[in-house]
Amino acid sequence: MNLLRRKNVTDLQAEALTDQSLHRALGPVNLTALGVGAIIGTGIFVLTGTVAAQNAGPAVVLSFILAGIASVFAALCYSEFASLVPMAGSAYTYGYATLGELFAWIIGWDLILEYAVGAITVAIGWSGYVVSFLHDFNIDIPPQLSAARGTELIQIPAALAAGLKMKAGWTALGAGLAEQMRTFGADPAALPHVTSIFNLPAVIIIFLVTTLLVVGIKESANFNNVIVLVKVAVVLLFIVGAAHAINPANWHPFIPANTGPGHFGLPGIMTGAGIVFFAYIGFDAVSTAAQEAKNPQRDMPIGIIGSLLICTVLYIIVSGIATGVVPYTQLDVPDPIAVAADHAGLAWKWHGVSLIALIIKFGAIAGLSSVILVMLLGQSRVFYSMARDGLLPAVVSRVHPRFRTPWLTSIITGVAVAFFSAVFTVREAGSLCSIGTLLAFVIVSAGILVLRLREPDLPRRFRTPWVWFVAPAGAASALALMAALPFTTWARLIIWFVIGLVVYFCYSVRHSVLAGPKPLAQSNDKEKSL
Repeated sequence: MNLLRRKNVTDLQAEALTDQSLHRALGPVNLTALGVGAIIGTGIFVLTGTVAAQNAGPAVVLSFILAGIASVFAALCYSEFASLVPMAGSAYTYGYATLGELFAWIIGWDLILEYAVGAITVAIGWSGYVVSFLHDFNIDIPPQLSAARGTELIQIPAALAAGLKMKAGWTALGAGLAEQMRTFGADPAALPHVTSIFNLPAVIIIFLVTTLLVVGIKESANFNNVIVLVKVAVVLLFIVGAAHAINPANWHPFIPANTGPGHFGLPGIMTGAGIVFFAYIGFDAVSTAAQEAKNPQRDMPIGIIGSLLICTVLYIIVSGIATGVVPYTQLDVPDPIAVAADHAGLAWKWHGVSLIALIIKFGAIAGLSSVILVMLLGQSRVFYSMARDGLLPAVVSRVHPRFRTPWLTSIITGVAVAFFSAVFTVREAGSLCSIGTLLAFVIVSAGILVLRLREPDLPRRFRTPWVWFVAPAGAASALALMAALPFTTWARLIIWFVIGLVVYFCYSVRHSVLAGPKPLAQSNDKEKSL
């Protein structure tokens, strides 16, 4: 039993040249837009608030900077791999070519978790913006069905809401909001309370996206470009519209005193960086499209690094403005940017509601919808690659006879994602996705060094600069951010990997294409004929 058997990089490059199963139609602009479209989502529209309120305070800006630095190191390593091995499967394929099958299985199993939990996190954020958007039109979803199970919600009367500069109605009750209410002489215990049962809007959006994927509706590059323009325009609109309402007093203290593990101070900034790292998952999604790039050797590095740099700048600016407009203690909500837009009292009122705030919320809803679609599509790429290699049963990639889509996998994934979207908080889901992404970055950073040593003469159109510094720094920074995440997140990851190892040793190790007597190329040809 050879657990470290590897795919030959030269064979993978030859397969990339001859495999026409996926259409090569994406240029550098499309790939950059794909990355921006996947990156600008829950990180900027949701996690900005929860990390500021619970971990870093206004220093959430530093959390985004630290996460961005770690991402840059990993992005340079990803870029070399993506240009060298332009195949679907992302880090899973790279691990198979450098570290061996067991490591490939670990990272593939990790990516399945990463994309599924990513979709869960985005769906929860989507729900928060939909609830806020509908409330502006006096349509209220029952509070028991509007948030994660166990979330305590409180009804804020109009007079108190005016003093707090927030909307009247039901909202999540956190320690910061309760303290603010007491400063206005209001007793939170005297106001109506409910405890949420499950998050109905999050379930609905997963159901809709899964249905689209099953019937064969797919996102074209041009459509994605339009969505990206809308999302970037909304972010810029918030920056321009809310900047005037910044109150510098809200930035003091910039780094609140440490009050416990991961709660403010330097530990809080580090924990916050580990959580918001989820925000940068999008450039990993770019690498899954390598087999669809026109000129992957040139265009993949442009798409990966370009999208990362654009989004890092936007994250830093938006988080700074949001914490400057609203006291960070009030941002522990699913829709912090909407709260900041309302708090800023943006002009152009319509029936008492800010038109700019409505546009921001609508843009966030549309943008988050596309991210959910990208996440679930990205997961199908990983499933496809693992099933093609024999590590998962062929049924995983079974195609519907009419719709020509992997319908069974889409439905099973959709049901699982919908269930956890109904009961998880955005913080729980975001932390779990972050730790999975960080682990992928550790393996990719280590893998690029292994490949440099093992096959130094391979022609590389893009070479990671200062690789003997960048790759170790990428692995070390990712490990440091992983270490700052809560123990419960680690426990969930360990349970997931224990399940994965059972599946691997009971099924995958014997059914792997590399375990058969035929060479890889012949095995792949046979699979294609089937």
